[in-house]
Amino acid sequence: MKHIIKDTLANVRQTINKARGLPNDFYTSQEVFAYEKENFFFKGWFAVCSRHKLSVPGAVYPITFFDLPLLVVRDKDDVIRVFQNTCRHRGMILVDEPTKTNGIVRCPYHSWCYSLSGELRISPHVGGPGKNVHEDMCKEDLGLFSFRCQEYMGVVFVNISGDAPDFEEYIGSLKKKWHEFQRPLYYAEQDSSFTLNIDCNWKLAVENYCESYHLPWVHPGLNSYSRLEDHYDIIDEEGHRFSGQGTHFYQPTVGEDGKKFDIFPALSSQWDKAAEYIALYPNVLFGVHKDHVFSIVLQPISESKTCEHIDIYYASEEMVSDEWKEKRKANCKLWKDIFEEDIFVVEGMQRGRYGPLFDGGKFSPAMDNATHFFHRWVVSRV
Repeated sequence: MKHIIKDTLANVRQTINKARGLPNDFYTSQEVFAYEKENFFFKGWFAVCSRHKLSVPGAVYPITFFDLPLLVVRDKDDVIRVFQNTCRHRGMILVDEPTKTNGIVRCPYHSWCYSLSGELRISPHVGGPGKNVHEDMCKEDLGLFSFRCQEYMGVVFVNISGDAPDFEEYIGSLKKKWHEFQRPLYYAEQDSSFTLNIDCNWKLAVENYCESYHLPWVHPGLNSYSRLEDHYDIIDEEGHRFSGQGTHFYQPTVGEDGKKFDIFPALSSQWDKAAEYIALYPNVLFGVHKDHVFSIVLQPISESKTCEHIDIYYASEEMVSDEWKEKRKANCKLWKDIFEEDIFVVEGMQRGRYGPLFDGGKFSPAMDNATHFFHRWVVSRV
């Protein structure tokens, strides 16, 4: 990070009418990517997956962030925990694929076994053939390494360093803004999720999601009914942890039979036609509507590759029954089509960042407030 000129970052901190965007190295440098791992992600809260990746007690879900192997588990008491996905014996990866267990995670190397609360339960032959104990092996000291974790809007968050601010402080201003959506969310595993692999830096996915400026050209179908002029900026002036956009015109899809998804109960009139889309820094994107919500967890793979994990939730248990399967599939396809329309844009911006004369770009004071707000958050972490 030493090679990034302080004056360049000072330009990002300027008011939007004077500011420049982040320099190219923030999108192309392995050194910056490694810095972000420690300072943007591991020292704070970040999203790892949807809770619904753990559909039943005993489910385990492995995922890797910045080469750190994580194991998200759901125990028999419905408690979600996050561990390092590494055996305490020889460092073997414990779980390679999502699966359901009988309450035990077994290392495939020497068969050391751990409970879903992280304790070492069995260490076969550790004292010699047929001897599962040894006086110098204390099971209580050999449990899995665990991390703080919390849930919000169906998403599991983790703090690696262990000393991030309280989760309620982190989520407080968004929780206040979207208090009407603090309710059960219903999910159908087979037709409510998809994954997109994109050749761009994770920040470009955030930036594109934050703004509506691109709608007329990138999403002409969406813009035909939720027009550019129907949109407004969302800025977290209280907590400085999110930004995005909203629309004053959301129109629920209607099936050929005329049926609509159930609406979340007791919503205020604000949500009769409104929908909002925000990026909660660093790496989760949310969308809320009166009849469904979605989350997008961004998994940074490298400085130029990102995996997007999308999950869609509904307002009632009936909406995830077989009777609504085809309509859910149609809704999932609609969002997948929209998000796929963005791929050429974020990948094009990534390629453009290798142009050495690009100076971070000039923000539109009228249209780029949410993106500029995110850039200022990035610089605040440097």
